[in-house]
Amino acid sequence: MTSRSQKLTDFFVAGVVVALAIGLGGCGYHLAASGDALPSNAKTIYVERFANGTRFTGANDELMRYIKDEIALHDRLQVIDSPSQADLILSGAIYSIYTTPSAYNSVLEPTIYTQSISVAAELKDVKENKVIWQAHGINNSQTAQVVAQTVVTTTPNFVQQNLRGSDIAKMQDIQVAQTQNAAAHDQMMQQVAKNLYAEMAEGF
Repeated sequence: MTSRSQKLTDFFVAGVVVALAIGLGGCGYHLAASGDALPSNAKTIYVERFANGTRFTGANDELMRYIKDEIALHDRLQVIDSPSQADLILSGAIYSIYTTPSAYNSVLEPTIYTQSISVAAELKDVKENKVIWQAHGINNSQTAQVVAQTVVTTTPNFVQQNLRGSDIAKMQDIQVAQTQNAAAHDQMMQQVAKNLYAEMAEGF
């Protein structure tokens, strides 16, 4: 390869890298594990019990467990049980949890339901005594196929369950609905906790 050709190749590669960087930055792509937006001297966090604005008793306790697990997963902050010893305090509220039919069979019976959750949260720096991050409308939605004929057994969500396609085929519709709704609910809670941590850690 000639020197001129090499220079053109290098210029092209550099341009692609810059374009990708701009594109990823523009669409809000972040590495959630880095925690760049968190105070550098913050080592511990206390997660308050979120307010529950829904009719589902215990939903806030369930979400709190997922949030604590997500924070611990990233090894950036240590979750502690005492707010007086924490560098940061995370608080918030669950605005809504609802389930709506999203697909029907030929006689207008629901075959797929969509479960959705909406959460607000804020992060307080205890030493500075100020809110350093807050967000409204942290959302997630998951679908649940409630009859055997609509369950796609090759999706990542299904593969994570302790079920096989042959198990679903043997179940009554009410059993399929119960297992798939429960799985969708768990996935929804886990994913909204991931979304919350990503926004908190990156400050967006």
